[in-house]
Amino acid sequence: MGTLIPTLLAVAGLLALVSLLPPLARRLRLPYTVLLAAVGVALGVSRLWITGGGTAGELGPAGDFLTALSDLELSSSAFLYIFLPVLLFETALSVDVRRLLDDLWPVMILAVVAVVLCTIIAGLGMAGAWWVWKGTLGTHAIIVCLTLAAIVATTDPAAVVGIFRDLGAPRRLSILVEGESLFNDAAAIALFTLLLGMLTARGPAGSMAEADWAGAALSFLVKFFGGIAVGVLMGWLVGIIVTPLRNLPQSEISLTVSLAYLAFIIAERYLEVSGVVAVVTAGLVIASEGRTRISPESWEGLRNVWGQLGFWANSLIFLLASMLIPPTLMEAQWGHMLLLAALVVCALLARALVIYGMLPGLTAIGAADRISGPYKAVMLWGGLRGAVSLALALAVTENRRVPEPTQEMVAVVATGFVLFTLFVQGTTLRPLIRLVGLNRLSPVEEALRNRAFGLSLSRVRQDVETIARDFHINPAPAVAPLLERGAALAQEQIDLDERHGGLSLDDRVYIGLSTLARREEELYLTLFRDGVISRRTVQSLVANAGRLQDGVKAARREGYEGAARKEVKLSRGLRRALWVQRRLGADRYLALKLSERFAQLVVVRIVVEGLKRFTDELLAPMLGRDAATTLTEVLQTRQAAVQEALDALRLQYPAYVEEVQVRYLTRAALRVEERTMRRLFDEAIISREILADLERDLRRRRTQVEEPPRLDLGLSTTELIGRVPLFAGLAPDRLGRIERLLRPSLAMPGEVLVRRGERGDSMYFISSGAVAVTLPGLAQPVRLGSGDFFGELALLDDRPRNADVVALAYCRLLVLDRRDFHRLLDEDADLRGHVEEIAAARRLPSAG
Repeated sequence: MGTLIPTLLAVAGLLALVSLLPPLARRLRLPYTVLLAAVGVALGVSRLWITGGGTAGELGPAGDFLTALSDLELSSSAFLYIFLPVLLFETALSVDVRRLLDDLWPVMILAVVAVVLCTIIAGLGMAGAWWVWKGTLGTHAIIVCLTLAAIVATTDPAAVVGIFRDLGAPRRLSILVEGESLFNDAAAIALFTLLLGMLTARGPAGSMAEADWAGAALSFLVKFFGGIAVGVLMGWLVGIIVTPLRNLPQSEISLTVSLAYLAFIIAERYLEVSGVVAVVTAGLVIASEGRTRISPESWEGLRNVWGQLGFWANSLIFLLASMLIPPTLMEAQWGHMLLLAALVVCALLARALVIYGMLPGLTAIGAADRISGPYKAVMLWGGLRGAVSLALALAVTENRRVPEPTQEMVAVVATGFVLFTLFVQGTTLRPLIRLVGLNRLSPVEEALRNRAFGLSLSRVRQDVETIARDFHINPAPAVAPLLERGAALAQEQIDLDERHGGLSLDDRVYIGLSTLARREEELYLTLFRDGVISRRTVQSLVANAGRLQDGVKAARREGYEGAARKEVKLSRGLRRALWVQRRLGADRYLALKLSERFAQLVVVRIVVEGLKRFTDELLAPMLGRDAATTLTEVLQTRQAAVQEALDALRLQYPAYVEEVQVRYLTRAALRVEERTMRRLFDEAIISREILADLERDLRRRRTQVEEPPRLDLGLSTTELIGRVPLFAGLAPDRLGRIERLLRPSLAMPGEVLVRRGERGDSMYFISSGAVAVTLPGLAQPVRLGSGDFFGELALLDDRPRNADVVALAYCRLLVLDRRDFHRLLDEDADLRGHVEEIAAARRLPSAG
């Protein structure tokens, strides 16, 4: 108990202090982390005063707080194991994974390659300064310099992203910086661990040739990619575990907290791969899958909880690490300053080489979008370092196998470099962003802002006038400023149009399609939150909406329409299910995929109809009637294709379609019922006991309709044979032999069943449905329907197929392979005669 109360006082006092710093940083217009570092240094000076004999007894609780701080000691392991998993997981959880994937290559170049390049260039630069300082240079000195360079190779996005948010900098710039920080933390710490191991293993003696650089490089790759594997696996497992915990927010949130620490500890301590990489990857997996696996109510709470945990961790680690700066700098020597100068210059040079040298190369080969000059300038100067670098430097100073002079040098230089990035780069980053104009909107964005704000003012005016009528108040004093602002906006838009020629129709359609694609994703998530669609369905639909966004970004209207056409085509999963059914005769997987397809098509149809209303009500006033007309045409074309695919399913499986539609309505009704019960409870009409009883009954009924009904594909061989006239009237024993040879199969609309020129290995009997046979020399395809067969010519003549056969609708087929075909004809002369008669007639127009 002797140290417990002072420790609690120190931590509680620090938390109270950090709660006051964000508004102060906003008032002073400083990055929050810069102010944290300054306060930490001030607390560090107070610790020196206390430990130097200063008396704090006269200050009361404040003095006890300073005394508790002076006695508070945290090791580097505490920094890394307590704070780092929270920091990394929280940052990964807040990243827009889809936007990150758009710029994955630039992010990985900035993260991994930049870390390695910074370590090499800055390390060799400091080695040169070491030689100037000491007059000698050996393996130990070079490894020390490389270790120090790896310590400062990791960047801290907190200050930079905070400035971006305040100034309204482009979202893509924030994504690049956040993504870089996530992965370069992982790469830098993995590299630092390797170099520190080499440093402590070798000692001060040795030659450069004796260092196992190849082994170190291989070990780095193993640790990095091993960490990715661990993170993916653990994130996936937690995703599976958390799904049954829906609507239990305490359990769902607790599971993610345990994931952050377990991923770090299991990877680092038990599997000896990078725990940092594992935490980052697990966080990204949860960020990507969490919105659909975790209950919607819990997801917002989870984000809030992790935001709070991240704020505490970032603030405490910065303060506690910054408190170590004053005693560290007291050990500074002129040689340390020489190394620091070399580090600053070489680190900036290495970063410039990556940003201005390697990223344009990725753009040239099409692996990444172009990054503009202003972006590059801000990314170069915005590579701030923070608490992670200080914690890694602390790990070196605590290692008894590192010589004491080396410990002092690493601590001073790393601390000096962090201070330079925070107090020089951090304080000048805001003016730099203004200088290069990244805080200003483009003409297109200005025009869109003016139109959106003008629409908003019109609605505000209507609402104000309504309120004034209700309260019998004269609306003129409140409406007059709105009218003035509207007139100013109109004049601003006229001036903008005169300077830039206004927005073209193509630009407005592009803006509209981008808006529609993002709106579509939100509508899918809303339907999921309302319990109307399942997790599996929303995952697929959100991915489709992402592809629409990518299509607009890549090729505007053509890209959007291309992505829309793909959503009605057969998915990979459905094609895989078809393959399984045809090879193994397993119907259940195919039935599941068909039911998923129907669910997706129904929801897309509903959402597209909503998007048409959204276009008419909101986008038309903003973008103009001509642009809205074009957008509506695109949506109508898309809706027609979806409806055609739905009609084909409904025609084939009418009873199933009816059952699914009933379940959709039932799930929606249950959601409304749940909200009504909650409202009755909130209004004190029913008690908590009644609410609990009603909710139990609701959960029971929801379980009954959660899973879609089972789809009967109707692929019973006996039933299918009965629909083929060729087999009608056969004796039961002959029919039984034929049934054993035939294999049922389902064909999708538009599926190519036979290709001209390929080797024929099967004959097909059509039990239901229709196909089109395209023969060379014929102007129109030949249509075959129920009772017909095709594919026999290639088997009779033993030559390649002479036609293309495409399914026009859902077709139930009976398939007979080559060997069984010849066996069947040998056994049944009547069947052979009928098949050969049809085949002879088909040879006439096509010469075979």
